[in-house]
Amino acid sequence: MAASGTGGSRADNGYGSQQPRRRKGPGALATAYLVIYNVVMTAGWLVIAVGLVRAYLAKGSYHSLYYSIEKPLKFFQTGALLEILHCAFGIVPSSVVLTAFQVMSRVFLTWAVTHSVKEVQTEDSVLLFVVAWTITEIIRYSFYTFSLLNHLPYLIKWARYTLFIVLYPMGVSGELLTIYAALPFVRQSGLYSISLPNKYNFSFDYYTFLILVMISYIPIFPQLYFHMLHQRRKVLSHTEEHKKSE
Repeated sequence: MAASGTGGSRADNGYGSQQPRRRKGPGALATAYLVIYNVVMTAGWLVIAVGLVRAYLAKGSYHSLYYSIEKPLKFFQTGALLEILHCAFGIVPSSVVLTAFQVMSRVFLTWAVTHSVKEVQTEDSVLLFVVAWTITEIIRYSFYTFSLLNHLPYLIKWARYTLFIVLYPMGVSGELLTIYAALPFVRQSGLYSISLPNKYNFSFDYYTFLILVMISYIPIFPQLYFHMLHQRRKVLSHTEEHKKSE
């Protein structure tokens, strides 16, 4: 359930990028909406970044910084659910299933793990994925905004296709460590678990489900990471060739 979208392609787990398919772009109204959406999301993640820095400077410590940005993090990460609708309505050329998977995995970690298991909110691993998400999303939403306006600075393009090399492993490590830290509390409390007997004759063990989520990172992470490295070589080399031709 390794994750992470936008008004553009999200086949990158939020840390890298997949080249969007060549097709006719959105109409003027849809473009205006997507620009506004991406500007708002960029601003939102900037608020989170500033909140982290201010809290760190005030406390003089990086421990428990989650509480300083908890509300905007929940709001703007949940706001990414709109990206599934963008795909469903066809205003962006991305897979609905893939985008839903990537968006929901982050929403899951935000609400079903970090929010629901209060004990993990002080873990340093939470800060690890929050910082990775924040830097990633500021770059990603800026990338889409400038792309929609047809004025994409090379620096943002370079950052979009380069910083994932560090940010993706950093974010995934934080996600896995946070889920791992939640396991004993989930097991002890029986959180979200359903035991037999019940009238529906159905059982569900949230503890086991979280372990399966962690295991799912093993096949998914290498595939996405190497795919993004391939995309980086293709996109940036194409940019360099274009510059030389000019």
